[in-house]
Amino acid sequence: MAEEAPVETSAEWGGEFDPFADPEEKSVLYAALDSFYQYRSAAHYQITHVRRERFYSLPSAHWELLAAPPFSIISNLDAVNDAIDTNADISEAIHRTAQESFGLGLNSTDWMGSTTQSDMDRTRSTLRQIYRDWSAEALPERHACFTPVLRALNNEHVSTPDAQKGRIRVLVPGAGLGRLVFELCAAGYDVEGNEISYHQLFASNFLLNQTQRAEQFVLFPWALTFSNHVSRADQLQKVMVPDVHPATALAAASEWMDVHAFERLNMTAGDFCVLYKGEEHRNSFDAVATVFFINTAPNLIAYIETIKNCLKPGGIWINLGPLLWHWESGVPPARQDMGKDDANEVKGDARGAKERVDTESGSASGQKPRDLGIGEAGVVELTDDEVMRLVEHCGFASEQHEVGKIATGYVQDPKSMLQNVYRPSFWVARKE
Repeated sequence: MAEEAPVETSAEWGGEFDPFADPEEKSVLYAALDSFYQYRSAAHYQITHVRRERFYSLPSAHWELLAAPPFSIISNLDAVNDAIDTNADISEAIHRTAQESFGLGLNSTDWMGSTTQSDMDRTRSTLRQIYRDWSAEALPERHACFTPVLRALNNEHVSTPDAQKGRIRVLVPGAGLGRLVFELCAAGYDVEGNEISYHQLFASNFLLNQTQRAEQFVLFPWALTFSNHVSRADQLQKVMVPDVHPATALAAASEWMDVHAFERLNMTAGDFCVLYKGEEHRNSFDAVATVFFINTAPNLIAYIETIKNCLKPGGIWINLGPLLWHWESGVPPARQDMGKDDANEVKGDARGAKERVDTESGSASGQKPRDLGIGEAGVVELTDDEVMRLVEHCGFASEQHEVGKIATGYVQDPKSMLQNVYRPSFWVARKE
């Protein structure tokens, strides 16, 4: 198959905020960058080397039995090593693109040795999330979460001719790896995604802007986990990513539009509450779409106030997601990168085709001391009915609310013996 060119985009990160001017911010950036670089060596050691040591610690008669067919444990560890190398090709491609995006030469080594185990975990989580956002196999997960959002948006603007939908502005906080942003843009809307995690920003930038064709890479999403597999073939399942080539798909979706898709997909990097609470974003968007996002809030009122600020009067807020509160076990520290927990991989990011990354009010993981955003002290967890009452109290009119009608996993291996299924709340509320 002939290779197609990646989307043309500026490699520089715009805005006034310079992460290199803040030592703390630079360390967060470097740790994320280094984690993608170290994925290969760290996974080989932590996943297979340690297991080999433990395996050979078994009584010799036992390990000799399990090393031979039909068990072939050592051969399976070799196969896992090969899968790690394949995944590492993606991780290192993301790393190289991120270096260039931040103006770091490929020979730069200042970031080396700066990662932490937490950052390594986020890198592995991000690679698994590529399965959810950009593989054909995960279409059922995406369909369950994205279709209700797109349907609600289309119903709201049913009288708008398709060619003119580019005049309708939609904000997607917690944009993750950018698939929802991509889908909304392909449907004709002017979409702006926002993300706080460097890991997500790096990966989405690569997937949306730098891939050359559909199914360019092989990904082994389950190879690094050893529990609840029916067979080794299930553990070593491979998927091809991305399932579509973003540039080609968006170009095709632009043929009947007044505004080309490359001009309708934007991305901002930083704390959602800090970036969108100001006057510059007041009454700016016709709709806000939050999917598996509001439960990342330590204080949901801050999210509601921010969404109310940036929505136009009469604009709609479309929400779908569970309430697995991210900060239930602790208070969010100020200026800390909000990682994606595997139990609820709440997404995060996108740098879109011909996108801009606007960091004028904050950074991709922490904020200026004048406004700490999610780093503000205090945590509260609410029930779904309390969330709805709070949304209405803060100036929204609930027009649709359903709980339990949608069932979906989140980065869920469909063949696993353990199935985590969410029955999220879905609602549409209008700014009064």
